[in-house]
Amino acid sequence: MTDYASPLRLHQPGQFDYGAGSAAQVGAWARGQGFARVLVLTQPVLVPMIDRLGLPGQVSIFDGVKPEPDTVNLAAAIEAAEAAKPDLVVGFGGGSVMDVAKLVSVLRGGQGLAEVIGPNKVAGRQNALALVPTTAGTGSEAGIRALVTDAASLNKVAVESRFLMADMVALDPDLTMGVPPAVTAATGIDAMAHCVEAFTNRKAHPLIDNYARLGFGLVARYLPRAVQDGSDAEARAALLLAAYYGGICLGPVNTAAGHALAYPLGTRLKLAHGLANAVIFPHVLAFNQPAAPDKTAEIARALGLSGRDLLAEASAWCAGLGVEMRLSRLGASRDHLAPWAAEAHAIRRLMDNNPRDMSVAEVQAIYEAAF
Repeated sequence: MTDYASPLRLHQPGQFDYGAGSAAQVGAWARGQGFARVLVLTQPVLVPMIDRLGLPGQVSIFDGVKPEPDTVNLAAAIEAAEAAKPDLVVGFGGGSVMDVAKLVSVLRGGQGLAEVIGPNKVAGRQNALALVPTTAGTGSEAGIRALVTDAASLNKVAVESRFLMADMVALDPDLTMGVPPAVTAATGIDAMAHCVEAFTNRKAHPLIDNYARLGFGLVARYLPRAVQDGSDAEARAALLLAAYYGGICLGPVNTAAGHALAYPLGTRLKLAHGLANAVIFPHVLAFNQPAAPDKTAEIARALGLSGRDLLAEASAWCAGLGVEMRLSRLGASRDHLAPWAAEAHAIRRLMDNNPRDMSVAEVQAIYEAAF
């Protein structure tokens, strides 16, 4: 069987709107569907922009989603949904907000989170779901997974189901114009990491490779522009599309060691997801170079790097965007590194996708190099 003949399943949103002003299409779509009760899940800083959605009917707002939501935060969002009884839930924000919106939509019906962790355990969804990203990073709006941190263990748990796919997605670059340069840089590198990790993945597929190429090529070209000038409309639009392509990559292929190593930095060090991935990205890219030389060379060319000292070059590329790349300056202590390495190595659903096997010692060595 050729690579092109390998089985693959893609899930896509029922309606996809893209471009400046497309946020208003959410309200138009909701009105056409006859929705009367809408719950918007978001964060306080985004509340003033909700009116751009033009939502009909009775609109309730839960603005308490945390940047790295845990199960306690998820329970509060579910409680808000049970009170509002919405026929439409809108996730309006970054990846954390959209993941919570997905989980709220499938957990209102009585299933507990523990029952649905893993693939294909969700029984159904209780409402329609619209996702509107306000950062260009996670690509959660394109995917069938949602992650949340277990408040007790501080490990991230993942739910995967076709019921997590949105009915409607709107990518409106106007919503991202006010994102600060540091957040723009970190979330953009996160989008690139999704594409790169899928591209070099053991489960890589030619169809997904094409989305990955489009995604990391757009980030390489437009992220420096958006960081330099946040009002660059073309760059903002291109990065939203890159993040969406990255989200498509996550569905059938998923990420690999890069995200496994980033997760403890989010749950333990409380780094934002994009920043955690940005710090780790150059290290895993360079580590995997011997196992995926041709694809890594393609990535390096897109970034304008020679690839001769890929770790140094890729780290400089990220740092040049203003990202703090040293864990020691982000609150880490050296005695954190060994337990984080063991924890990251145990995330087999991602580590097993990596093109090159990575030992616990090698994970710790990467943390040491990033320290």
